[in-house]
Amino acid sequence: MPDPRFFRSAGPFPLGRLAEIAGATLAQGADPDRPIASVAPLDAAGPDDISFLDNRKYVDAFAASKAGACVVAPALADRAPAGMALLLTPKPYKGYALIAQAFFPAPLARPGIAASATVDPAARIGEGVEIGPGAVVEAGAEIGSFCRIGPNAVVGAGVVLGDRSVIGAGASLSHCLVGARVTIYPGARIGQDGFGFAMDAEGHVRLPQLGRVIIEDDVEVGANSTIDRGAGPDTVIGRGAMIDNLVQIGHNVQVGRGAVIVAQAGVAGSTKLGDFAVLAAKAGVAGHLTIGAGAKIAANAGVMRDVDPGAEVVGAPAIPKRQFFRQQVMLARLAEGKGD
Repeated sequence: MPDPRFFRSAGPFPLGRLAEIAGATLAQGADPDRPIASVAPLDAAGPDDISFLDNRKYVDAFAASKAGACVVAPALADRAPAGMALLLTPKPYKGYALIAQAFFPAPLARPGIAASATVDPAARIGEGVEIGPGAVVEAGAEIGSFCRIGPNAVVGAGVVLGDRSVIGAGASLSHCLVGARVTIYPGARIGQDGFGFAMDAEGHVRLPQLGRVIIEDDVEVGANSTIDRGAGPDTVIGRGAMIDNLVQIGHNVQVGRGAVIVAQAGVAGSTKLGDFAVLAAKAGVAGHLTIGAGAKIAANAGVMRDVDPGAEVVGAPAIPKRQFFRQQVMLARLAEGKGD
């Protein structure tokens, strides 16, 4: 059971309702009226909890689990222990995620402006907005309905936030237009100057960064990540993109719809990242490149040229995955004295 000091449960739910939420089918013999109190991992779940199995590595834990119910793919249902109710779906992890959201929905805004917050009279504040202690909302900012602005966050002049967006403690936003249901985690920096200047031995000359950051609906930006505003064209983060903690996105970058960028990855200026592309942890992408839709960049990869849609690249400099592993095999053989 998640710690009630931090997480408030909306349960219990009857099993039939959970199946509806997950888009799953109850296995034969499962009682749709059976109450389920919470969610839990396979090895910690009890008879009042629901868990999930999405990875064959955990089949033994599934078979030994004491969970009262489990979300599982039909192909693995026969490994369930006796008495466990099954919710069958080809996408068990997604189904479990939807169930967990139902049990533990995101906190709602608590309308009001803290006494220590500073809100400029020229800012526009929507219905039901929460503005925390020490937060600053500058002139011309527009805060949509039911937004939450965390303690000591700064929403700069002219910034627009769509409805139900959340700005974490200590985050700062400037020169940006943010869509609805966007979550920006604590310490993130959105809209600061891009890294643009003319190099010169007599002294580098700063190029004014005259673009914005456009963040579309349903995006998440992780803690202490940074997204620079454009130099003239805008930096754009597409709808539903997921950006982890400690990510750097340079000026003029275009991140496609549903793209995923994992912790400590960096994308240099003017690169285009296609829809649903994935950058794993610590991947680095040089500037002015195109990463195709659905491409996957491995952890620690260094990308220095365009990547085709759907391709998977590994290494630094990054090369196609198959080529990389063929090279590794050859190097291993050479090390053993078996090479030609």
